[in-house]
Amino acid sequence: MLKLSQMTGVAVYGPKGSHGKAANTFTRVGKVHQTVFSPDGLRVVGFFVARPDIAGMVKREDAFVALDAIAPCDGGVRVTKGSESFDAAARARLGLDWDACIVWAGMDAKTTEGKVLGFVSDASFNTKTGEVESFFVGDGGMAQSLVGSVQIPASMLRGYEKGWMLVAPEAAHQQLTGGVAAKAGEGYAKAKYEGKKAAAKAGKAAGEAVDKGSKALGKQLGKTKGMFSSFMDEFKKAQE
Repeated sequence: MLKLSQMTGVAVYGPKGSHGKAANTFTRVGKVHQTVFSPDGLRVVGFFVARPDIAGMVKREDAFVALDAIAPCDGGVRVTKGSESFDAAARARLGLDWDACIVWAGMDAKTTEGKVLGFVSDASFNTKTGEVESFFVGDGGMAQSLVGSVQIPASMLRGYEKGWMLVAPEAAHQQLTGGVAAKAGEGYAKAKYEGKKAAAKAGKAAGEAVDKGSKALGKQLGKTKGMFSSFMDEFKKAQE
């Protein structure tokens, strides 16, 4: 299994001359910016790739690259299906309802009973099929670094609703994973309390920045128009 965080920032190489033309040589298209999920939210279908500005000034839109059209290479990943690796051609080939596809990273999460859990910070998935194993939910700040995040099995996902990831009520009782305090074996209540104190000391601005991040990233696409060696080892291992 691979995590979204392991893909973020990875360089993507496409056919030389244009990210949509077939060729025998490759050039850098950009780097992975965000991960795109199927409308049901349970499968990774591809990635948004941030491309360099034209002449360092004119902003270009992200390119969409399908998961089934990439393979590891020296320095990152390369496309394998020519022009059908990218954008509209890739979406058509995959039969995607594009407006209903979802970017989970940064989206607020709550149970179907209304208990707020934090926001989606990561997910693990199968690189062959794209199927999600687990989502990871935390506060994205100092408290998360101390306490860790909640690992929610994909089977507990109940869908998307008005900017929220909805999960089963039992997700609120999942064990924490990662974090300094969690690794040290400290009690959850104490760690959570210390995390809140540390976050408070960081000031109001830091808290607002975290909240802004959670609102800006997670989305359903129709709603908003507009460490490498380690990675390679994990990518290859996940495909075995």
